[in-house]
This record gives sequence, C-alpha cells and structure tokens, in this order.
Amino acid sequence: MGQVLTISDIKDLYPNEWVLLGNPIMDDAKIDVLSGIPIYHSKDKKEVCYIGRDKTPSFDKITLIFTGSFKPTRKITGIFNRIK
Repeated sequence: MGQVLTISDIKDLYPNEWVLLGNPIMDDAKIDVLSGIPIYHSKDKKEVCYIGRDKTPSFDKITLIFTGSFKPTRKITGIFNRIK
C-alpha cells in the first residue's frame, strides 16, 4: 500500500491529472478531500476509472479527484442578449 499524501503534494506530483485516491481523508463537512493514498493517475479520466478499478479492493473508500482547474467548455449567453 502507498503513502498518504496531502492534496497539495498530490497536485505537485500529478499536475492536471485525474487521481484515484484510496482511503481519502475528508474535511468535517465531508466536501473537500484533505489527503489520501494515490492508487492510479492519468490525464485520461476513463483510463483512471477502468484501470484503477482493479487496484481498489484493499481500500475501504476511494474517490477520484482532478488536480487541475476546469475550463468552461461552453459560452454561456443569456436570453437578454437577443432582445432588442
């Protein structure tokens, strides 16, 4: 089993990648991941899900995180832009 790393360490090691974490430690509100054991990582989310699945039986909990930032894929326009 691997070593528990903080989120900042994981982001430094695997920039802009999807990371499958085993036994994640969450904040009190159970919203943000604070640390965990990296199981598998890749830039391809599907690869992490399919290949990482076989590496998870020894963990009680798992989660998937993205270490980069999301870019909007669509331009959001309102209806008011079309009214003259």
